[in-house]
Amino acid sequence: MTTGRFVVFEGLDGSGKTTQMARILKRLTRMGIDAVATCEPTDGPVGALIRQMLAGRIVTDPRTLAALFAADRTDHLVTPDTGVKALMEKGRTVLCDRYYFSSYAYHAKDMDLEWVITLNTVNAQILKPDLTLFIDVAPNTCLERIRAGRKHLDLFEKIDILTRVRDNYFAAFERLKDQEIVKVVDGNASEDEVEQAIWHRISHMFTSG
Repeated sequence: MTTGRFVVFEGLDGSGKTTQMARILKRLTRMGIDAVATCEPTDGPVGALIRQMLAGRIVTDPRTLAALFAADRTDHLVTPDTGVKALMEKGRTVLCDRYYFSSYAYHAKDMDLEWVITLNTVNAQILKPDLTLFIDVAPNTCLERIRAGRKHLDLFEKIDILTRVRDNYFAAFERLKDQEIVKVVDGNASEDEVEQAIWHRISHMFTSG
């Protein structure tokens, strides 16, 4: 059986990455490709703890939060039967909403980028994405979308933080340009246009000729 693909969707909160991942999942399914969607933080015990911290219900040191994300990511990869590696070994394509570039971008606002990269070394060694898609939307637009969609904002959902996070994403892309395959998509267009732009960048992975 051929090993499945691993495609990661990245972007600021409010960038539309979750919506676009769902659209691509539907497209792949219509093509008869066995694909599944997942996300980080996960719904596992470590992920549940992280979500409480992001919501402000538990206060913690940024280094602890970064380490928990890395631990949740490892668990996400290697859990028997349902982990990303296990699914891919069964021939399934895995679409993931956030992966280690999220950690690089969000946690580097509080600590050195190199430290965060080192923290996630084991995860990069276990599995690198076949492709990371970054949906680029202006931070102020992202914040407007978030405020329109819900009443309460998470820890990182402030304009100054989102601006720094976007800068950190591009710093990480540059730092790892020889080690990772990253494609940037303009997310300011309509949902249909963004989907087409994404498909243009990934279709070669699922079609022949």
